[in-house]
Amino acid sequence: GLDFSRVTTFNLDEYVGLGPSHPQSYRHFMDENLFRHINVNPERTFVPDGRALDFDAFCESYEQRIRDAGGIDLQVLGIGSDGHIAFNEPGSSLGSRTRLKTLASETIKDNARFFGSEDRVPRLAVTMGIGTILESRRCLLIAFGEGKASAVRAAIEGPVTAQVTASALQLHRDVVAVLDEAAAGWLARREYYSEVERAQSLLEAGDLKALGIGNQ
Repeated sequence: GLDFSRVTTFNLDEYVGLGPSHPQSYRHFMDENLFRHINVNPERTFVPDGRALDFDAFCESYEQRIRDAGGIDLQVLGIGSDGHIAFNEPGSSLGSRTRLKTLASETIKDNARFFGSEDRVPRLAVTMGIGTILESRRCLLIAFGEGKASAVRAAIEGPVTAQVTASALQLHRDVVAVLDEAAAGWLARREYYSEVERAQSLLEAGDLKALGIGNQ
């Protein structure tokens, strides 16, 4: 299996008010679904503190920890139905850093299923900013289901805009989007993207003949 003993992790975000043992906190989710199943050093796993006493100081210290670690090699991202990444809601600055954010009504509605009702969803979160995310060396955007199709299209084929914060990934030099057919269903150029994927696979396999290289 993979060796995680030298890996350092930084989660994107956390709900304000939830402690690490709360079943809907991201710390609890990561511990239960990943960290306790691999040989990562718990002292090298970092999740924003949703119960910090001084959020401004905490957010700056989180940014500093990322810098001290040498930056983020791989950033794994989902996408909200309105095109947000992490908790960078529509209208967030594309140069933003780790900070407190008020959750949009769409996000609260989307996440209500985890809490039992909209009333129980926290209204604030600590989140990495778009500027922080874009400094990662590589980004992996993952989306499944038809409910994400509109957001995926806006992020990949729409203009770069703060109203769809995932669109900022167009400015990054190394992004991979992992989509199922439903999530990719609204992309106008999905056939071309499939051709790009096939060509990249052939290049990595060294099959230049299949790409028409050297056949002249």
